[in-house]
Amino acid sequence: MAAFRVSLGLLLVVDLLLRSRNLAAFYTDAGVLPRAALSEQYPTLSRFSIHALSGDAWFQALLFVLAGACALSLLVGYRTRIATLSSFVLLTSLYARNPGVLNGGDSLLWRLLLWSLFLPLEERWSLDALRRDGAPRRRVASLASAALLLQVVVMYTVNAAFKLRSDLWVGGDAVRYVLSLQQFTVLIGDSLAEFPTLLHAVDTAWMGMVLSSVFLILLRDRLRTAFVSLFVGMHLGMLLTLRLGLFPLVTLTALLVFLPASAWDRLVARLSNPVERSARRVGIDAALDGCRSRAQSSSAESSSFGASSLASLASAAAAGRRYAGRVAPAVVAALLAVMLVWNAIAVGLVAAPVTDSRLSPTDHTWTMFAPNPPTVDGWYAAPGTLESGERVDAFRESSVVGDERPATLAMYPSARWRKYLVGAVSPGHETLQAAFGDYLCRRWNGSHEDALTNVTVYYVEQPTRFDGPEPTRRVELVHRTCSTGE
Repeated sequence: MAAFRVSLGLLLVVDLLLRSRNLAAFYTDAGVLPRAALSEQYPTLSRFSIHALSGDAWFQALLFVLAGACALSLLVGYRTRIATLSSFVLLTSLYARNPGVLNGGDSLLWRLLLWSLFLPLEERWSLDALRRDGAPRRRVASLASAALLLQVVVMYTVNAAFKLRSDLWVGGDAVRYVLSLQQFTVLIGDSLAEFPTLLHAVDTAWMGMVLSSVFLILLRDRLRTAFVSLFVGMHLGMLLTLRLGLFPLVTLTALLVFLPASAWDRLVARLSNPVERSARRVGIDAALDGCRSRAQSSSAESSSFGASSLASLASAAAAGRRYAGRVAPAVVAALLAVMLVWNAIAVGLVAAPVTDSRLSPTDHTWTMFAPNPPTVDGWYAAPGTLESGERVDAFRESSVVGDERPATLAMYPSARWRKYLVGAVSPGHETLQAAFGDYLCRRWNGSHEDALTNVTVYYVEQPTRFDGPEPTRRVELVHRTCSTGE
């Protein structure tokens, strides 16, 4: 749990740093999704965003700094429960400010933080642990810890259910199609795409793993460690081949809680010998004794009024903890039931209570290239005309891009840009398309002397064909006149 907490803190910090590169583009009124467009496209989610209280960059930067401070507090284990709750609230608000940039990794990270609210993450490797009397528990078994484990297994199981409905996954060709898409591939992804037999084997192995993911819970000791290691290896492979943002790292964090105590004991044994561990323990105990002695001395010297006030605060805090301890199991049970029903609806075992796709579980679940991976690659072209008459591509701020496929990293600035823009192509997202055209006008005219007078946004599609030419098709999304925004 300590390693899980540290990893969560690191993920939150890294996530904020990566998002800050596009803070103005994704989270301000000058970006791709002004608050008016947010309310129109996501009327329910927009109400849950503190970030939507202002469209100014300074306000977003302030919230980013606050979230970073909370994440660092979680990482080192200082006021861990408050830091976890604060991080959860700010992460929820950030997600609701621009749902279009979110992927499966964001969804899993949010759920990991949710269950962490009910877990004693502060008991080891933390500043909170140094201030607490008594030895930490060796094991934690609660409804919350069970929910955390079930969350990960349900993610894989639901994904397996979708994959079983796909001829490409069952037939072993899905991974080959995924790696054929230039918008996703990075590092060694392009090279592996040249080995279809190997990719067929990877496809089959991954299908077998997600179908049997319940063994992450059922296996014990070395067998469980070996099974967890297989999942770790697969997600590291995703990190080396696909442009998925933090998703592989989030799943690696989730898998940490499945490693049995024996694995951690062996790790500690390799990192230190008994003499060093004993000396370290003696040093920590001596430091704690010194802290307690100083605290007792300071307490004895304090006034009776101060001692009484502190006693009253301590008593109130203890009463609050006892009340929370009684309520927490009921809250966890309710959340666990919601999670199971939500995923049952997603796979079709239970009828959906709503038909709005923005709220329905059937459109917000663990697809991860399922039921079918995309078989059409695509990229944006945004030709525009300047006041001087010159033609440019307003998206890449370069000369006009034709229908030829750009280099992989030139397709989209980042994984979040890809997620947002590919999602905006879908029917029902005309508001996002118009807002993107307006953003291109504002960005260009705010940084260039030769103003952009109009821009037309296209999506260029290219189907994957392993046995012949791959023609392209240009789809016009929106045309904007920069001076009027129409």
